Amino acid sequence: MRIEDSRNIQSLRELIDADNFVEHVSVDCVIFGYNKEKLRVLLLKYHDLDIWSLPGGFVFNDEDLRQAADRVLYERTHLKNVFLDQFHTFGRISRTENNIHQTLLKNKGIEVPKDHWIFQRFITVGYCSLINYSLVDTFPDAFNEMCQWFDVNELPNMAFDHERIIQIGLRHLRKNLDTQIVAFNLLPEKFTMNDLQKLYEIVLGEKFRRNNFQRKMLSLGTLERQEKLFDGSPNKAPYLYKFKDNLVDYLD
Repeated sequence: MRIEDSRNIQSLRELIDADNFVEHVSVDCVIFGYNKEKLRVLLLKYHDLDIWSLPGGFVFNDEDLRQAADRVLYERTHLKNVFLDQFHTFGRISRTENNIHQTLLKNKGIEVPKDHWIFQRFITVGYCSLINYSLVDTFPDAFNEMCQWFDVNELPNMAFDHERIIQIGLRHLRKNLDTQIVAFNLLPEKFTMNDLQKLYEIVLGEKFRRNNFQRKMLSLGTLERQEKLFDGSPNKAPYLYKFKDNLVDYLD
C-alpha cells in the first residue's frame, strides 16, 4: 500500500517548513528481528528511489532524545512500547554528504533553498532493539513507501551511513546480549535452556556446545530454575527457566 502522491508531497512540505527542530541532531533506530531462524533488520524504502534507510528522524525542541526515538519509530513503523537502547553517536563529517533528501524533494517537484536545514550536516544518535519480527505490523509514511525485513548479512543499497550504523548496532547487541536479552521480550516467561541457546546462536552467529552454554548461562546469576517440562516425549524432560524478577526491574 502506498500513500497517495499528493498526500505525500503535502507531508513533505509540512516537514521542511517546520522550524521547531533541534538543529543538526537526529535519531536513528536499528530494529533487529528474531524468529528462531535468522537475524534481520527493519528497513524503509524511499519513495520512487531504490534506496533504503533506518527508521529515523529529527528531534523537537521540547522533547528528550529518547522521546524523539520513540516518536520517530512509531511514526515510521507503527511500533510502540519497544525497549530502545542508546548505543552510539555518529558524527563523521562525510555521513550526510550523500544527502538523499535533495533527490527525494527534487523528484516531488518541491523547491528548497540549498542552505535549508534539512540539507545541512547532522549528528545522529543511534538506538537499537531486538524484537520478534513476526509480531510487527508496519506502514509507509511521507518519506518511505514500504517497510521490509532484511538479513543483516544481505543489506540493500543504503542511505547516508546507515550500513555502518547497523554494523555498530549489531556489535553492541552482541556485546551486551547477556545482560539485556530479558528486556527484549523474545522468550516466554518460562523457557528451556535449548530455547535460550538457539536465540544466542542466531544473534551471535555461532554455535555452542550444550554443556558449555548451560554452564555459562547459570554462572551469570540471571536465571531461576523452575519445574521440568513434561511433554509426553520419551526424551528426558528439560528444566524450565525464567529471568530473575530483579533483573527485569533493573532493565525497566
